[in-house]
Amino acid sequence: MKKVLILSYISIFACDAVTIKEKAFSYDDVLLIPKYSTFQSRQDGTTKTRLTKKIWLNIPIISANMDTVTEAEMAIAMAQLGGIGIIHRFNSIEDQVLAVKRVKRFKNAIIRNPFTINQDETLGKAKRIMTENHVTSLLVTDESNKLSGILTSRNIKFLENPNLKIKEIMTPRDKLITGTKDIDIEQAKELLVKNKIEKLPLIHNDNSIAGLITSKDIFNKTKYPQAAIDEKGRLIVGAAIGIKDDAIERATALLEAEVDVLVIDVAHGHCQQGIKVLKTLKEKFSNSQIIAGNVATAQGTRDLIQAGADCVKIGVGPGSICTTRITTGCGYPQLSAIIECAQEADKFDVPIIADGGIKNSGDITKAIGAGASTVMLGNLLAGTDESPGMTFVKNGKKYKVIRGMASFGANLARNEKTTDKNNAEKYVPEGVEALIPYKGSVQEIIFQLIGGLKSGMSYCGTHNIEDLRAKGDFVQISASGIRESNVHDVNELAK
Repeated sequence: MKKVLILSYISIFACDAVTIKEKAFSYDDVLLIPKYSTFQSRQDGTTKTRLTKKIWLNIPIISANMDTVTEAEMAIAMAQLGGIGIIHRFNSIEDQVLAVKRVKRFKNAIIRNPFTINQDETLGKAKRIMTENHVTSLLVTDESNKLSGILTSRNIKFLENPNLKIKEIMTPRDKLITGTKDIDIEQAKELLVKNKIEKLPLIHNDNSIAGLITSKDIFNKTKYPQAAIDEKGRLIVGAAIGIKDDAIERATALLEAEVDVLVIDVAHGHCQQGIKVLKTLKEKFSNSQIIAGNVATAQGTRDLIQAGADCVKIGVGPGSICTTRITTGCGYPQLSAIIECAQEADKFDVPIIADGGIKNSGDITKAIGAGASTVMLGNLLAGTDESPGMTFVKNGKKYKVIRGMASFGANLARNEKTTDKNNAEKYVPEGVEALIPYKGSVQEIIFQLIGGLKSGMSYCGTHNIEDLRAKGDFVQISASGIRESNVHDVNELAK
């Protein structure tokens, strides 16, 4: 995949052992060149794309594995909309596994292993199970592990005595409407509507539990037809791991929880330890899908792919709250990094992720035009309802907090939530913490971003992601061109 840049791009100055590339570019330095289009509507474009060698998404957007961006709520929303969320690793293994399980259980047309509780247990225990697993009902079993009733939030709404026995407050078996293990969704919907119920337990012939169907799950299946799902109809989800201490233990637990993809999360992925962890995981879990990174060079991309990466994450220092380039003096302008890394990855038929530096939908179009198959977003998705953290008011406006995962605050939080005992006084941050305006639902943000991407595809005359990757050509623009590209010479009413 050869990219055309109307500029001097490959010249290199050499001085003894030192080389300086004459030009390398970021998103604002270029524009995609418009081409002949056969679009009838700008919404005709198809945004389905590869995340890894085996996993496909319906939109090319990934929420970043940052503790102010992606936990279970964001991952659920992203998968429902056709993308994927990567659960951050700055918590205990148990908490990260629980987050993954929440996502995997959220949209099951049929929940094959619903949460249960014995009828002789107490209300206190039932409430703990419901709270820890974010569920509103439990199927109740007897001493033979057969269905004896159901306990829902309605049953316990005004009850406070934690010692009450479940069998005293549950809806008993003889009052339940049930379905068979082989029931289809349309039959289940009819039973739910006819009997005005929200939960339908499924049973085998011997009254043992076969599963559970809820009206909410059926509704979500209808509401989000573009949802990114696995072969069992569950939402897909990724999770991040590090390269030290508990990396293999964490990866093992996450894979046992049926996470769809692991992300090896390290700022400088082209390193010995990162490659060692990648090789170990691929040897131990040969069928797992693993994203490795971050890198910014063709050589780094090649080395990770040859070590077993199913996708490579590109970007060193372009993030809005990242100070790596200022702190270390190292990095690579993001658009040029994507072009060079994509050309290398295409030799192995491995997709890449453009991670960092994206400020608007036009940058997404540029990133894919440069060769990325997907983009990872942090800043654009932070501040939404689904991002972690409380919304607060300052000077009459609502905000949330965003922070780089190499920031000082993130390091302190990591020490508190994990077994990492780094000495805070010796920590050198490569990121900052900042306030970000409250943005409302992430669905509205994604709608605007995908709309802009599809419009960009129409200008380029490309109908799908692979076409845009292959046919996107760029022209360099000057400072005047950048100014011309933005709103100018007017006073915006919104300001």
